Amino acid sequence: MITLSPRAANQVRTMQAELPANGRPLRVLIETGGCSGFQYGMSFDDPKPDDQSFESEGITIVIDPASLAYLNGSHIDFDDGLHGKGFEIKNPNAQSTCGCGKSFS
Repeated sequence: MITLSPRAANQVRTMQAELPANGRPLRVLIETGGCSGFQYGMSFDDPKPDDQSFESEGITIVIDPASLAYLNGSHIDFDDGLHGKGFEIKNPNAQSTCGCGKSFS
């Protein structure tokens, strides 16, 4: 399961309203790359047959099985403060993360 903070959910709602998301759920995924081996990704996408679906703070989240193996139990927050980091993923499965917080191993 993946959860969103209220701030992250509000930001997702804002983005859905501004973009032509057409009611598509939030896809959370991992990709190879980044400075630590894997990097996080998010987009609005149609669900695939093998996706897992979760709801958090009223937002539907979909994730493919390979990404779920790395991200299960993660919590997504949004920081729009002075440092303006954006979305932050707190991943209990990450052995190490890079300084920017966008990649992990």
